[in-house]
Amino acid sequence: MLLYICVMEQLLQQIEDYKKEINQFAATDTKTIEEFRIKWLGTKGIVKAIMGEMKNVPVEKKKEFGQILNDFKTFAEEKFETLRSSASDNGHQTSDIDLTLPGDPMPLGSRHPITMMRNRVIGIFQRLGFAVAEGPEIEDDWHNFTALNLPEHHPARDMQDTFYVQKNPDWLLRTHTSNTQIREMEKGKLPIRVICPGRVYRNETISARSHCFFHQVEGLYIDENVSFADLKQTLYFFVKEMYGKDVRVRFRPSYFPFTEPSAEMDVSCFICGGVGCNICKKTGWVEILGCGMVHPNVLTNCNIDPNKYTGFAFGMGIERPAMLKYGINDIRLFSENDLRFLKQFTSAI
Repeated sequence: MLLYICVMEQLLQQIEDYKKEINQFAATDTKTIEEFRIKWLGTKGIVKAIMGEMKNVPVEKKKEFGQILNDFKTFAEEKFETLRSSASDNGHQTSDIDLTLPGDPMPLGSRHPITMMRNRVIGIFQRLGFAVAEGPEIEDDWHNFTALNLPEHHPARDMQDTFYVQKNPDWLLRTHTSNTQIREMEKGKLPIRVICPGRVYRNETISARSHCFFHQVEGLYIDENVSFADLKQTLYFFVKEMYGKDVRVRFRPSYFPFTEPSAEMDVSCFICGGVGCNICKKTGWVEILGCGMVHPNVLTNCNIDPNKYTGFAFGMGIERPAMLKYGINDIRLFSENDLRFLKQFTSAI
């Protein structure tokens, strides 16, 4: 007990000395005041260390000694508040931050050129009354091939080197967004006027003008008395809106199993002005889409009467029109995520 009394007297004297030091402390700048707070009131400060002595106090003395420690803590806190208020009132508060300086620049995001072209294509066809339909990227054989007049072992399947997910039953990464057209026709809600944007996959050699995945927008219009003239005028309107009134257009006969008759549509190359480059294969023309009248077998497969209804379909890659629109000479730039390339489109809508 005698030892405890001696220790407590020393501690009480130390507290009185600390109070004198706190009382004599003066400062007007925030940095020094913050140093005061850390020294006395911080988690490793003197007040906390003194409060830790409570564990050594006998039970019968805890109330008495606790009051002394609380008074000491309150004394230090009141001093800190006085210092902080004084610094604020006197206008002497300083800061390392110059509030008159402009803020840090915020990087401005951008739309990807593929997204911009997709939205532009959709916007043009929506003005013609086309709705947007989307379908799955992993598809079964029926919706990707068979319903489109491409039965098993059909030679036209070799035109599309396919990524298969599994065999028997066949599931694959879709090779075109025509699968969405089949799903729309199966709903049986006629007439149909839709465009089907999305990503497709083909096992092709990657080069400046082709890739193993790309994006498409396909269109479908089915109603009574739809003709090839309706198809041509629809596509003429699209091309003029997309590339301007001076663009040259040509149709060439082609073959697609799901359309008959079929055609490919070319536009004059904007990269070389028709002189010839690697994008247009030195011809001055770039194929942008395939089209044709929906084959009667496709209508039958989707339970649509081909004697009553006719329709046209078309499909285009988005990358190639984007290359023409923005003067891009390598399709691989779209998927390389090179910021030097993408930043060119920062201000684009």
